[in-house]
Amino acid sequence: MNMSNLKEFIAINYIDCEPDYAERFEQLFGTRAHAIDRMDGFISMNVLKPTDGQGSYLILSRWETEQHFKAWVGSPEFVEGHKRGFEDITKAKQEGKTPPMKSSFKTYNTISN
Repeated sequence: MNMSNLKEFIAINYIDCEPDYAERFEQLFGTRAHAIDRMDGFISMNVLKPTDGQGSYLILSRWETEQHFKAWVGSPEFVEGHKRGFEDITKAKQEGKTPPMKSSFKTYNTISN
């Protein structure tokens, strides 16, 4: 067994989209900047879509350490990678509309693979 896998840090971002924004959200990820791919300690990312068309999208990112993940969140690459989505949220707020998506993070340490 590869013991280094036991030390991986996992971040899951739960994204809830307004129904009319889901297609745009998927388009944003389909044309993403790949900024996260340049970060030290980044292992992989998966974007998961609920099979029943309801519920949250999950963005699962795998990191070598929590410190690598925190460096990503505080980096210019993070801003680059989220720029278009942040612009959509800002525009909706300026127009007095409900933001088209919201997110919440949960983080995990791998104990088994």
